[in-house]
Amino acid sequence: MSDGGGSIQSDRQALLSAAIAENWSRQVAWLQALTRFETLPGREAGCQDWLAGEFERRGWQVDRYTLAEQPTAHLLGHADCPLTDPATAVQVVATVPSAGPSEAGRSLILQGHVDVVPTGPADMWSRPPFAAEIDGDWLYGRGAQDMKMGISTVVFALDAITQAGLKPHAPITVQMVTEEESSGRGALSALARGYRADACLIPEPTGNMITRAHTGAVWFRLRVKGRPVHVQDAQTGTNAILSAFALVQALQRLTVRLNREAAADPLFGAVVDPIKFNVGVIRGGDWASSTPSWCDVDCRVSVLPGKPIDAAKEEVRAAVADAAKSDVFLAEHPPEVIWNGFQAEGSVLEPGDAEAVLGRAHRAVFGTEMRARLSTAVDDTRFYNHYDRIPGLCYGPSGDNLHGIDERASLRSLRQTTLVLALFIADWCDAK
Repeated sequence: MSDGGGSIQSDRQALLSAAIAENWSRQVAWLQALTRFETLPGREAGCQDWLAGEFERRGWQVDRYTLAEQPTAHLLGHADCPLTDPATAVQVVATVPSAGPSEAGRSLILQGHVDVVPTGPADMWSRPPFAAEIDGDWLYGRGAQDMKMGISTVVFALDAITQAGLKPHAPITVQMVTEEESSGRGALSALARGYRADACLIPEPTGNMITRAHTGAVWFRLRVKGRPVHVQDAQTGTNAILSAFALVQALQRLTVRLNREAAADPLFGAVVDPIKFNVGVIRGGDWASSTPSWCDVDCRVSVLPGKPIDAAKEEVRAAVADAAKSDVFLAEHPPEVIWNGFQAEGSVLEPGDAEAVLGRAHRAVFGTEMRARLSTAVDDTRFYNHYDRIPGLCYGPSGDNLHGIDERASLRSLRQTTLVLALFIADWCDAK
């Protein structure tokens, strides 16, 4: 015989499940429409305006602003991002109507990011990157998995709560931000604007696991000079591109050392090579028959939770400086290290009430305990875990080919996760 509380929970789950089922075809079409926006860095405004309209049609109060209108340089965690213009970087925050406070209701931030990474060569995709085509369980498209499917779970979980006749008894804000993939200024701007809550949930594609911790990241550009000469006299000049390769090799050696040290980390010691170093972009030279006089190399390296960003930067500077000393030209013309994006510390989520409520919702849908994951990627929960001790939960649906060719979202996971979020929101915010 079940107790009264269990019966109420079961009834609520049945109501929400029925509402999600009724809205399912509309939710899939909505995700397709969202995925078709080519929200590459600096090109998100049209999508954000569309989302603002969608929120207003639901009766939510919308705050639309740009990063130029809400500066963040004075806040811990700020990072400049040369990829976008703050004046056109639109952020959207919607306030969902509530039935007023209750003893059990707790406030909530639900956040997603609309920016996506570049597609790479379109001819490598099996279908156009922004066509949002469906094949069986999969919806294909850049950003479909990361993280427009997560945005869909938020919007349609709230729709299901409304359709089921339930009313939250606590404030809910829905934040759609930019620059998650490059700096985090969008999320930081919402905090600068004064938005706070008892918890924050960001439905990144975690495969229905809770992110216990994530590493941080530092972006930087190596700017290397050379002495240009005609290729016939190459031995008398220097080659900035080849010199840059030597610096990259020095950074690879630094990464090996850092991963060796990471074996003693209490969290990431169990993760194989948690410190990821990547050379993402290289540009250099002006002419095939001249030794190049310049080379820029854009890089990214991980930072373990607990390590200050300044300490990570100093390790990079020292590795580059030491390597430059072995090059006669670079010893006199030192390469520059330019910090040009993420300056993100790692973050740890401590177990608490919000996680327990989310775990209960997960268990109701999947019949298993919610598992935790350690992520070597960065997400915006770091800001909430650091500011005012707002627990930042990173939990969301499944997909495939993250940041890769033929990125895709699982529709089955989308539906299951929408129900998990609806149950979580209803429980946390005391919807009744």
